[in-house]
Formats: sequence, C-alpha cells, structure tokens
Amino acid sequence: MPDFVKKDSIVREIWGNGDTILFIFAGASAEFALNKAVDWLYFTGKLPADPMGRLFSTVAYARQIVFSSQEDAFKAINQITAIHAGVEQKRGTKIPDWAYRDVLFMLIAYSISSFEVLERKLSAHEKEEVFSVFNALGQRMHIPDLATNYQQWLVQRENHLQNDLLASNFTADLFLQYHKHLGFIRFQLLLQAQHLVCPERVKNLLKFKSIIWLKPILFVYKMARLIRIHRPFKNAILPGNYRNQIKDLDVQSG
Repeated sequence: MPDFVKKDSIVREIWGNGDTILFIFAGASAEFALNKAVDWLYFTGKLPADPMGRLFSTVAYARQIVFSSQEDAFKAINQITAIHAGVEQKRGTKIPDWAYRDVLFMLIAYSISSFEVLERKLSAHEKEEVFSVFNALGQRMHIPDLATNYQQWLVQRENHLQNDLLASNFTADLFLQYHKHLGFIRFQLLLQAQHLVCPERVKNLLKFKSIIWLKPILFVYKMARLIRIHRPFKNAILPGNYRNQIKDLDVQSG
C-alpha cells in the first residue's frame, strides 16, 4: 500500500519534528486570526472556547495525513470534507472556496518558513515537494483553482495575503483568548515565534513590534538540542494540557 508522502520526502522531515510543528502552529495561529472567513470558526463556538486546542488539532490532523498510507490519508481527508459540509448545512451557506485555499496555503507557507527558521534553507526542489504534497491534499478535497506548481502558488499566496486578510474584532478576540489560555510568558513566546515565521503582511496587520529577542534564545535551544539536553526547557514552555500531545508528534528530535 503506497504512502501518501514518500518516506524520503522533506515533508516527512519537516512534520516529523515537534519543534518545527510548534512554529507551524504559531504561524497558523496568527494568520487564522486575520482570515476574513474566521467567523466560520466562531460559528461552532469551538475556536473561542479553546483556541489552542482547536488550532493544534488542525495541525495535528495535517501531520497524521503526512504519515499515513494513501488509503488512510484519503479517508482522513474525506472526513475533513464531511465535517465542513456538516457545518455548512447547519449554517445554511457555503464556506468560500478561497477560505479553503487560504488554510491550505498556510500549511505550505509555514512548513517552509518554520523549517528554515529552525534548520536550514530549503532548495527549490524541496519547496516544490512541500507544495506538491499539500496541493494533493487540496485536490482530494476538490478545492478549485489551485496552482499547478510552486511558482504559480507564490503568486496565489501573495494575492491571498493582500486580499483575504483583515484585522477585525475576531482578530482582537482571538489574541485575547491566546493570552488567556497561555499566560503572559508563553503568550510572549508565541508572539516572538509568529514574528519569526510570518510574512511581512501578517506582521504589519498585527502591528508587531520590531524587537525580536527570541533569536538568541533559539540559538541556545538549538545548541541544547544538538547535545540532547533541550527537553526540560521545552517542557517548561509548553502548556501542560498539550505537552504530551506535542511530545507524541515529535518523532525525530527526541
């Protein structure tokens, strides 16, 4: 039975590292808050009630698909489509196609930027591979008007950043909820991680300050990871509710 993602794919390396997934989560949490369709996530009430858990489950679901067989990945993607269809039926209207594309774009964009912040620059071929994997996910969900290659996607991505993001009351409320659920110190760490992986358009809309104090801390953490003494530091900064879940995601960095 073929895998959804080849075992030697850079995508497995990216999504097999819990540290990278945390940064993907950070970037997605920022952009989710700015999405013009974020009201759909408020409709069920699950996002404002538990924003960290809701967003983390989205990222965890994507990781599950990455490491599944093609058959199991298709089943999971079909389940996602069915869940969205159920929400649409309850609300009596359809989630915009561009909103689906935007979420897909986040998985591509933050897979690349998070890995590059934590590890190294990706080659053009590796970026194309990241695009191809998640584009296949989008095609299985029957999302229309998807790009056919990474260069076309870059144009679509820029168009999305300029036209589909908005700092709204939902944005402000979500960041208040992030602060409430994480506490002051972890919330500041989240903001710093977002600053490192998010594009300029997102940072400008969120009015991020230019001071980035996480870089030297990140350097020390990388050194600690090399000699495998990073776990106590990582456990200290993770919310207790999600610590075991995140540990389960980390299949490479130990």
